[in-house]
Amino acid sequence: MAWIWQRCGCRVHMLERTFSSIGSLESGRDKFFHRRHVSIWISACCPVRGRRPLEPWSFPTRSTFILTKNYTSLLSTPVRWHHSTKTACCISKTHSEQKYTDPFKLGRKDLINLYEDIKKELLVSTTELREMCEYYFDGRGKALRPVVVVLMARACNAHYNNSREVLASQRSIALIIEMIHTASLVHDDVIDSSDSRRGKNTVNHLWGERKAVLAGDYILSAASVALARIGNNTVVSVLCQVIEDLVRGEFLQLGSKEDENERFAHYLEKTFKKTASLIANSCKAVSILGCPDPKVHEIAYQYGKNIGIAFQLIDDVLDFTACADQLGKPAAADLRLGLATGPVLFACQQFPELNTLIMRRFSLPGDVELAWQYVRQSDGVQQATYLARRYCHEAIREISKLQPSPERDALIQLTEIVLTRDK
Repeated sequence: MAWIWQRCGCRVHMLERTFSSIGSLESGRDKFFHRRHVSIWISACCPVRGRRPLEPWSFPTRSTFILTKNYTSLLSTPVRWHHSTKTACCISKTHSEQKYTDPFKLGRKDLINLYEDIKKELLVSTTELREMCEYYFDGRGKALRPVVVVLMARACNAHYNNSREVLASQRSIALIIEMIHTASLVHDDVIDSSDSRRGKNTVNHLWGERKAVLAGDYILSAASVALARIGNNTVVSVLCQVIEDLVRGEFLQLGSKEDENERFAHYLEKTFKKTASLIANSCKAVSILGCPDPKVHEIAYQYGKNIGIAFQLIDDVLDFTACADQLGKPAAADLRLGLATGPVLFACQQFPELNTLIMRRFSLPGDVELAWQYVRQSDGVQQATYLARRYCHEAIREISKLQPSPERDALIQLTEIVLTRDK
């Protein structure tokens, strides 16, 4: 796919083939890399020096790129120099005057006894298996995914029939996706041989890898039983897609692309499948249960997808900017696992030497430390952060299509929390 850059040609080689598969991906089920995603990626990775940073929520009309071949229309997002500050993003002018309710405080009203209810789904006669399955359901986390789900449920219900009540089936989705997410964490820790998560020992570290795999399987099976109990075939299909994506995403993470121009597309697809798919499809599931309008289902899905990708981008940034105590796991963990995340891929533009390290998955002595130095000396962290802001911008654009409600505004506020978190 050929690109014509009207203003300058630096870094265009990163774009020429990164999205060469965009047509085939658009025709598939996910339609993952549509034109707006390409535009977002370009505006983050191809800055024009000497220009002021693009405000993350602005809608400029002047085009910078012309996409030839299948997409001949002008892209509406110009390329500007990325943000390099760590200040919080402001919300769009439409909402800047409003006083927001804390999204977590608003969402938790429907999540009282969340973990107790999950444990009821994990009724096991074997003491050891029960302890393993309940290990991560200790209430220490913020329960981001369940909060997003119940807020989306309320927002969609308010949009459809002015009811802000969460249906019992919609609340069940919050439990189910937290169970699926936790099962994936248990399995991930086995694959990565991790010994700490959330500031404590992992299941595999305490009970061994074999038993940890079985515990993850059991949590997943309990989630499947709860899902079947909802009795909606469409919702079952939507959430089964999450499980498929988790597996495919893990396979994508185990592999890598030799062509450096394809790596970022590979990284974004992996990010969607491993992280964003669960949020996107769970948002879609609760919208299906509360509203018959397919347009609302798509709004919910797009919001979840965009905020999910932004969440993972910031997670990858924190691997370079936060200390181990904040993260609850060792710093530079992704590099030690041989993973080239967003900050590393952006840093490659300034330090091509990183490509060699990426291809050998940082396996030689000193590779991790050298890669860390390259990333910290580059603007990779800033560009990855800016890209996350662009995805949050898309999430806001989508959710703003719903009728105003406290829950809709809380979902908008949640994008800022995702961007400014430090752990």
